[in-house]
Order: sequence, then C-alpha cells, then structure tokens
Amino acid sequence: MDVKTLCLAVLFKGEATGYEIKKAFEEGPFAHFQRASFGSIYPALSRLLAEGLAEAEAREQDGRPDKKVYRLTAAGRDAFHQAIGQDPEPDQFRSDMLFLLYFARELPMDRVADLIDRYIDSYRSQAEHIVACRAQRLASGEEIDPGRWLVSGFGVAIYQAAADYLIENRDRLLSGNGRLPEAAE
Repeated sequence: MDVKTLCLAVLFKGEATGYEIKKAFEEGPFAHFQRASFGSIYPALSRLLAEGLAEAEAREQDGRPDKKVYRLTAAGRDAFHQAIGQDPEPDQFRSDMLFLLYFARELPMDRVADLIDRYIDSYRSQAEHIVACRAQRLASGEEIDPGRWLVSGFGVAIYQAAADYLIENRDRLLSGNGRLPEAAE
C-alpha cells in the first residue's frame, strides 16, 4: 500500500494529527503489517489536502503551538473504498492482506471470502514448494547450510501456520457474528 492510502485508512477510522497517524504504524492497529515514516506521511497528507480527499483544522493547545487535525472528506471516503477494493501485493513480511482484512466490515463478504481463499491456496503452495526444495537438497547429498536450512524451515512453518489460521477462522469472519472465542482459563 502506498502511504497516501495508509493515511486514508487512519483517517477513515477518525480524525487524526500527523503524529497520531505515525503512531498507528508504530504501536497502533497497523504496527504489525504496515509502516509509514514522518517523511512520507506529511507529503501524503499534503496530497490528500490538494486533491480534496481530506481537510485540516488548526486547533489551539495550551502553551504549545496549534496542532493540525486532519479528517476525510466524502471524496476521501470514496477514495479509501476504491483503494481497499484493489488486490494487495504478495506479502513480504508486512502484509497488505492483513491490512485489507482489518477493514473486512467495509468490504463485500464475497470479496473477503475470495481474499482469504486465495491466500490459503498461496500459503499452502509456498509451503509445498519449500518442502520440495528441502527434499531435493537432502536427496542431492550436498552439504546443507544450517542458516539456510533454518530459514527455509521457518518459511514452511510460517506459511503452514498462516494457512491453518485462515482456515480455522475464515467462517467466523465471514459470518460477521463479531463474537470472539472464549478466553483460555
């Protein structure tokens, strides 16, 4: 996702300052799957303002300079919905897929189902590919680099765990019942 879309996403949740937008990517809801720096957030906010997708208001603070608070316009909300309607890039540790699923309530359920199903297939395929490569390496009799072996095993574990998790939780998300599993005692 480009930073402009990431700013749209934070502002979709409510008005925010540039600092609050940055915090959403450092320790907030997007910290695990997206990143945005101050150096990219402020130019993106300027573009949103110039394109009429956001508006800003200066608010007074006691003993400090005014802060600029941004909010989406109707056009910004439309732009956000259009942006999350695009297919995500394949994951590279940060995950566009998780970003979109965070907004699953804003997407048609058939789109959410298709997204989950495609990622389950992809994760399984990736895990199978790595397992096949590992088997080929073992069969070759060549020396195996322990670091590469660990990394390829980690990849298999991550892809298998991701696929299993999506399979186990797919129906709960698609049913939209919003109930969380009971906490372990």
